[in-house]
Amino acid sequence: MQSSRDVARLIEIMAALRTPATGCPWDLAQDFSTIAPYTIEEAYEVADAIARADMLDLRDELGDLLLQVAYHARLAEETGAFAFGDVVEAITAKMIRRHPHVFGDKGGMATPAVEAQWEQIKAQEKATRAAERGEEPARAAGLLDGIPAALPGLTRAIKLQQKAATVGFDWDDVSLVVGKVEEEGREVAEAVASGDRDAIEDEIGDLLCAVANLARHTGVDPEAAIRRSNAKFERRFRAIEAALAAQGRTPADSDLWEMDGLWNEAKAREKAAKAAE
Repeated sequence: MQSSRDVARLIEIMAALRTPATGCPWDLAQDFSTIAPYTIEEAYEVADAIARADMLDLRDELGDLLLQVAYHARLAEETGAFAFGDVVEAITAKMIRRHPHVFGDKGGMATPAVEAQWEQIKAQEKATRAAERGEEPARAAGLLDGIPAALPGLTRAIKLQQKAATVGFDWDDVSLVVGKVEEEGREVAEAVASGDRDAIEDEIGDLLCAVANLARHTGVDPEAAIRRSNAKFERRFRAIEAALAAQGRTPADSDLWEMDGLWNEAKAREKAAKAAE
């Protein structure tokens, strides 16, 4: 089987991998729940390629993410639920339905009106879907409905806060949000001092939510921010390893105080390099 630019070839490959007796044993053993973690991982790898501005990696990672769509569609097709073509039809119909200002007769709308219209259409869609499932209309009308529980915690916190903000449940001054972060930090310290594990978990969760809220108010993606900090940590710790290796040593041969000093040296070099740009 040859590679192709046609998505139909990807669907054929996925079908071949899932064909009993002749397919791949690993692929045949998978189901929706075992593949879902890979789907999430691939989405993060797409985001990482974008953050690094690596277009070659982005191309490959988008392909990996597309494979996840084909995989789930194939699993669904095997049960008679839907096929890849149904996925494409569903998203094209949704985009047309949610953009009447582009595909209908409501052109020239301002951004706020477009956003309000988008939420209204989404609400109508939820009500229709709830009716199809036999759910109570009142349940479908919840403002926070539809935000997936499986989203990364910080991302879901942002989405919950954004929804609540649409009805005025939000701070109107970023300084108040900063104050809330400081308040939650103090409550974490109190919980730690108490030694109560449940209280510590609760207060750390509240602090993370407050930080997510601050990120939202300042226009920062908290997931991007933590990825940036993680990359910084890796870079500086590798600098520690390199400095010790030059002496024929490893971090295990050092101590916290020495490594902290090497960390600060790496930090100072980064600042100097940035200032020279």
